Amino acid sequence: MLRKPRRLMNQINVVPYIDVMLVLLVIFMITAPMINPGQIDLPTVGQSLSTPQQPIQVSLRLNGSLTVLDPATGSVEEPIERGNLVALLKASQLRHPDQPVVIAAERSVRYEEVLNLMDLLRQADVKRVGLLAKPRSG
Repeated sequence: MLRKPRRLMNQINVVPYIDVMLVLLVIFMITAPMINPGQIDLPTVGQSLSTPQQPIQVSLRLNGSLTVLDPATGSVEEPIERGNLVALLKASQLRHPDQPVVIAAERSVRYEEVLNLMDLLRQADVKRVGLLAKPRSG
């Protein structure tokens, strides 16, 4: 009893793959009409037309004195006492609640003094506080 040597099969049977693809096609054709399209909320043009407000600049000097530069009142720095600063900022925050306040301290001012000034700004209910820094030259 002599057996024939096996022949190598070098073809792929694609019939099962075609069956699977047809089943998937039927599933997608049935479920596609049932899917509700999503809604996208697009921004309107009127919301972005408001100009950002200029920040109030509070300058802290080495000797502890404070000056305020409010763009709403003018472009001149005015000296102010710490007690009056809280009242001024509270009044400003009532008029413009989202107006930022930046602190410009001299380089040699102690960090503790800047933190004390930030605490005063928190007492005045200022929501947006920033620190002003000069870029390094050369």
